[in-house]
Amino acid sequence: MPGKSDRTEAEGNYATDYKKRERLEPKGELERKTIIIDEGKIKKIAGLEDQAVLDAEKSAHHVTDASGKLVIPGLIDMHVHLREPGFEHKETIETGARSAAQGGFTTIACMPNTRPVTDSPEVVKLVLDKAKEADLVKVLPYAAITKNELGRELTDFAALKEAGAIGFTDDGVGVQNAQMMKDAMSLAASMDMPVIAHCEDDSLVVGGYVTEGEFSKRHGIKGIPNESEAIHVGRDILLAEATGVHYHVCHVSTEQSVRLIRLAKSIGIKVTAEVCPHHLVLSDEDIPGMDANWKMNPPLRSPRDVQACIEGLLDGTLDMIVTDHAPHSEEEKAKGMELAPFGIVGFETAFPLLYTKFVETGLWSLDFLVKRMTADPARVFRLDTGKLEEGAPADITMIDLNEEKAVDPATFATKGRNTPFTGWKLKGWAVQTWVDGKSVWHNTVQQ
Repeated sequence: MPGKSDRTEAEGNYATDYKKRERLEPKGELERKTIIIDEGKIKKIAGLEDQAVLDAEKSAHHVTDASGKLVIPGLIDMHVHLREPGFEHKETIETGARSAAQGGFTTIACMPNTRPVTDSPEVVKLVLDKAKEADLVKVLPYAAITKNELGRELTDFAALKEAGAIGFTDDGVGVQNAQMMKDAMSLAASMDMPVIAHCEDDSLVVGGYVTEGEFSKRHGIKGIPNESEAIHVGRDILLAEATGVHYHVCHVSTEQSVRLIRLAKSIGIKVTAEVCPHHLVLSDEDIPGMDANWKMNPPLRSPRDVQACIEGLLDGTLDMIVTDHAPHSEEEKAKGMELAPFGIVGFETAFPLLYTKFVETGLWSLDFLVKRMTADPARVFRLDTGKLEEGAPADITMIDLNEEKAVDPATFATKGRNTPFTGWKLKGWAVQTWVDGKSVWHNTVQQ
């Protein structure tokens, strides 16, 4: 396993002539390349015309043969729950980071709804220290907008930024008071920091645990209406226009939200947005019964909402794909649909799920999927990764596009087993992940 100061050469298909000659960064074409890594950076991306140089490098340094594989920038997930501190029975920063690496992710951003809430510099430091100790993927902490995420008093934004927070969010709950949200946006804008919003009007969701749709009607249960999300999206867009803040919408799931974000972008409001894999491939009509592994927030919506989210991702209304990785214990999820907590795990299934459902079927290009999971989140949050370029950090993922296997939660690195995709046969699994040139995970079966 090479260290950060070693030179590593990943020789193989940084691009392969796979199916439709999809275009990948940085040059835009699938082609055979050799990547030489030195001191954690991409030193050189070479072609066959540089064979003499490559032969010299091979004779002196470690070589990883990636023949027949796809090599892409490390995946980036800007919305995850690592649960530590406070909920270590669900996940720890180490197990979450290991799961992310196994899924091909090299950078992840963790939400602050921990216990204690990440609302002080001390908790931000704890998260960063734990991530450094794990020494796996890059962990970027968000800090809470309000103290204890109660919506009553703003946190110390300046101190939290100084400690290393990359943005402010009360994810898990929506900021219910408009004045509180406007004050938060004004303060964040003055510091050139983003506000990331979980959009949910509490007055419309009490007692609901699935969307207001066919499933809720069939089972005679209260549903969560689309408006509960879209009302906050619309309100916050107006507040973002007034304050000039970079406003980012979490886990968009409704047609109405997509429409509002599209309009806001068209008139120049600084709004960006994300969508999760499950909101792109599942609707409430797919829920098989009262299995809590199908319970998440936002809930699975109607097929019409799914199509709106797909179209929003395709036209750039929605900027990126995130997992909203949300592990829970098996005991918690065994309580059933009504009583179990919201959330599913996502790190290890995200890329193969989307590759199988959209790229293999010809609906998306491979280039499009890769960008929405690498370059686009890096662009939105101004990260220095998400690209394969000389001089860039050597955050790299190698994927076997031909490997097909069934989703088996028993093989997950995360503590969570809560997924609705158990048994699904998927293609396009990560086989090795590098962060700053260091191999942090590899599939030993394939090596």
